[in-house]
Amino acid sequence: MDSGWRYRVASVAGVVVLTAAAVALVNNATIQSIATTIPVFNRLPTDPPTGSEFTFELLVTIAVVVSVFLPLYKPRPRRILDAIALAQKRVLVAVLVLATIGYFDYTYRLPRLTVVLVTPLLLVALPAWFVWIRKRPSSNGERTIVVGDDLKVIEEVASEVDGTLLGYLCPTSVITTVERTEAIADGGTNTSGLERLGGLSRIEDVLVEYDIDTVVLAFEHADRAEFFGALDACYEYGVNAKVHRDHTDSVLTASGGVGTLIDVEIEPWDIQDYILKRAFDIAFASAGLVALSPVIIGIILAIKAEDGGSILYQQDRTAVFGETFSIYKFRSMIENAEDETGVKISDEDAGGIDPRVTSVGRVLRQTHLDEIPQLWSILRGDMSVVGPRPERPELDSDIQSGVVDWQKRWFVKPGLTGPAQVNHVTGKEPSEKLRYDLEYVRDQSFSYDMKLVSRQVWSVLIDLVMAYRNR
Repeated sequence: MDSGWRYRVASVAGVVVLTAAAVALVNNATIQSIATTIPVFNRLPTDPPTGSEFTFELLVTIAVVVSVFLPLYKPRPRRILDAIALAQKRVLVAVLVLATIGYFDYTYRLPRLTVVLVTPLLLVALPAWFVWIRKRPSSNGERTIVVGDDLKVIEEVASEVDGTLLGYLCPTSVITTVERTEAIADGGTNTSGLERLGGLSRIEDVLVEYDIDTVVLAFEHADRAEFFGALDACYEYGVNAKVHRDHTDSVLTASGGVGTLIDVEIEPWDIQDYILKRAFDIAFASAGLVALSPVIIGIILAIKAEDGGSILYQQDRTAVFGETFSIYKFRSMIENAEDETGVKISDEDAGGIDPRVTSVGRVLRQTHLDEIPQLWSILRGDMSVVGPRPERPELDSDIQSGVVDWQKRWFVKPGLTGPAQVNHVTGKEPSEKLRYDLEYVRDQSFSYDMKLVSRQVWSVLIDLVMAYRNR
C-alpha cells in the first residue's frame, strides 16, 4: 500500500474517475434502453441528460461520493474484508444522500434510472479500487518490527527476523530500568543497534507510519493485556504476526510450523467463511427475536410476578483477543446473588442444585430460554450463533492458569452455542471443553455450523417438553 499523500491522491483520484465513468456509462441511451427491458426498470423513464445538464449531474454525483468517502482516504492498512465492507457502506450512504437531495430539491435531482443503475457499478468498482491500492509493494521486502516487554528477549528474537527490521516497541518503564543499571555510550538503549520506535501505546501509529507487514511479539510472558493487545492491533490493521516458539501454547499457529518464530493464525478462517457466517448470524438472530417475542413477553411477566426484581442480568464475558463485552440474560437467580459467593460456576453445571436460582429461573435454565437476550449481542456483532462459549473474565483467569492452550479460544468470536454445548460439556470440565472448542476453530464451515445449530435446537425442544411434563 502506498503511504502519505500519494495514497490520498490515488484514493481520491480513483473515486473521481470511477464515479465519473459509472455516471457516463449509465447515461448512455443504449444502456438505458437495455436496462428498461427488465420488468422492474421499465417503469422508469429513459431521459439521459445532455450538455450542461449532464455536466451538472456528473459534478453533483462526484462531489457527494468524494465527500462520503472521506474516512477512507486515510493511509491506514486494512484487511481485504474490511476494505470491501467499508467501501460498500460508503457507496450506500452516497446513494442515500443523492436520493435525499433529489427528494428535497428538484434542482439537484438525478434521474431515478441513473441512481438505480449507478449503484451496483459503484458497489463493485470502488471496493475493488480500495482493495487494489491497499496492496503493499513487494520490492522493498517484508517490513518488520519487534514488540515486547523484555530487551533481552527482543534482542534474541530480532536475530531470527528475516527481511527489513525497522526497530522495536517496548514500555518506557523497561528502558528506564535498563538505563539505571547500565551506561549506554550513545545515550540511548542498545539492542544490537535497533531503533526504539516508542512504547506499546504507539503500536497503531507505528503500523501506519512505517507501513508494517509483520509484527514479531517478544514478551517475557504472554500476558492477557499487552500480548493479546498487540495481536488485536495486528488484526485490526491487517498485519501478520509471529511469536517465539515458547508462546505457541497461547496462540493459534499454522500447522507444521518450524523454526524459532512461528506464524500466528490471526484469521483462522477464509473471508467467504466470515461473510457467510455473519449473514447467517444476522438472519438467525433477527428471526429468533421476532418469532420469540410472545415468549419474551411471557418470561418478563413471570419474572416480575415471582419477586418483582429486575428482568435482565448483565455480565462481562471474554471476547476476541481477551477483550471483554457485556451480555444480557433473563435473570434466573435472586437479586445480587454473587454478593456473598462471588463469581463462581453454578452448582447446576455439575448436576447439583444451586440455592440462588429462583423457581422461574430454574425453568429458564433448563430450557435455555434465559439466553434469548444474547440474540441482541449476535446482532450487534459481539457474538456469533456458533462458537466457543464466552466465559466470565474472572473464571477465564482461573482456568487459563491450569489449562494449556486455553487462550486459543480467543482467536474466534464467541458463540451462543458450540460443540461443547451440544455435547453437554460445561465449564466444570475446562480441558474437555477446550478440546471441543479447538476442534471447532480448526474445522469450522457453514455445514458444520448448521449441524451444531440443528442439534442445539433439537436439544432445546426436548428440554421444553421435559420441563412441561415435570411442571
